[in-house]
Amino acid sequence: MSSLPEKTLDRPAAGPGAAQRIAPVIEQFLGGPAPVRIRMWDGSETGPADAPLVHVRSRRALRRLLWAPGELGLAEAYITGDIDIADNLADGLRAMRRASRDQGLRPPRPGVADRLRAVGTALCLGAIGPRPPVPAARAGLTGALHSKARDRAAISHHYDLSNAFYSLLLDETMAYSCGYWTDTAPEYGPADAQRDKLELICRKLGLGPGARLLDIGCGWGSLTLHAAARHGAEVTAVTLSQQQADHVRGQVEARGLGHLVEVHRCDYRDVTGLPGFRGGYDAVSTVEMGEHVGDAEYPAFTALLHSVLRPRGRALVQQMSRGSTAPGGGAFIESYIAPDMHMRPLGETAGLLEGAGLEVRHVESMREHYVRTVEAWHRTLEERRPEFVALVGEETVRVWRLYLVGGALAFEEGRMGVDQILCVRPGADGASGMPATGRGWQAGPGALPAEDPGPVR
Repeated sequence: MSSLPEKTLDRPAAGPGAAQRIAPVIEQFLGGPAPVRIRMWDGSETGPADAPLVHVRSRRALRRLLWAPGELGLAEAYITGDIDIADNLADGLRAMRRASRDQGLRPPRPGVADRLRAVGTALCLGAIGPRPPVPAARAGLTGALHSKARDRAAISHHYDLSNAFYSLLLDETMAYSCGYWTDTAPEYGPADAQRDKLELICRKLGLGPGARLLDIGCGWGSLTLHAAARHGAEVTAVTLSQQQADHVRGQVEARGLGHLVEVHRCDYRDVTGLPGFRGGYDAVSTVEMGEHVGDAEYPAFTALLHSVLRPRGRALVQQMSRGSTAPGGGAFIESYIAPDMHMRPLGETAGLLEGAGLEVRHVESMREHYVRTVEAWHRTLEERRPEFVALVGEETVRVWRLYLVGGALAFEEGRMGVDQILCVRPGADGASGMPATGRGWQAGPGALPAEDPGPVR
């Protein structure tokens, strides 16, 4: 906090309003006029009258940007309430991106003189001071990148927020991944889309009674439980999250699936050392877990997928991607949501899977499905906001609002994607055991069609 008393921080500056003083600095750093209307703490405004309104509530917001210029400083100013968007956050961010794109704004690299002018303006506005406190929700990881201890801490930061939080946010399937929206009827909702996604995965993997599935990064067990209860598969479920492991074990006991499901809390690199591990799985699944593996570690990860499968066994990778020139992740996501996350273009992931000896047989984009999925989570967050605030606090709720709104927009604009990649480990003779067409997994609920032979035993 500044050493100035709060009433001084909010008192209008003498002479031109704060908005008029800051406008040239904003234009300088954006490479053009601001695409939004800005209202400062003293009530002064600048920018297009019909643009979304950004309210800079205190000088502390400018201090955050001086100490952390760019995305992270802006995000932290929003998280702490120093900056707000007066209208709907999703509409505001969408309009800002559209205006910036239409105006062709290309922020220049500011020089020393530019930075000195910005500091001078901040000094005139009384915004110079010590670095504001970092929001408590920010991750503070230590240790070597993608060491087992650091990966465990990264997973815990996001997924161990609490089972109560995720139970409130998600539908009854507890599936925290992209749904598969097969209907537009009003009564068709997020839980239906998740069940259709789970069924699609089981069909692509050819699961049936007695088939052995290794579910790496099982989350809260949605796929594990569906594969066991609906298809009679024998599932080994693996997660790094203690809260997830506890939840899945509870569900396995409650549903009487103990004879079909084993749940282990361990790193994916330790799977082969699990008690009773014997490999030769008919199928392996990893649903939106590969983003946490890391770039340098991914070849070893794909090699593991290959090694645990029997010949003609199938692997299903559902994973987020980024465009070849589009940013993925970013400072806010990596600091507050998914530390150390790495996304790559789809083609690079397919190449790494093939490099491990797997044959890519089918790829299905689900990008638009994720827009609907994330928007459903965001609606729940807004509709039950008081409950979320009581559970995790205002700052964490603002973190998640920014995360969900920004994520939906990234998928909507194609800056991020998500895909299901179906692979097989060919036999020594090249045989795949795959059906001739995809009709087996495109069919509706029920037993596997006769065309799809299921797993080769």
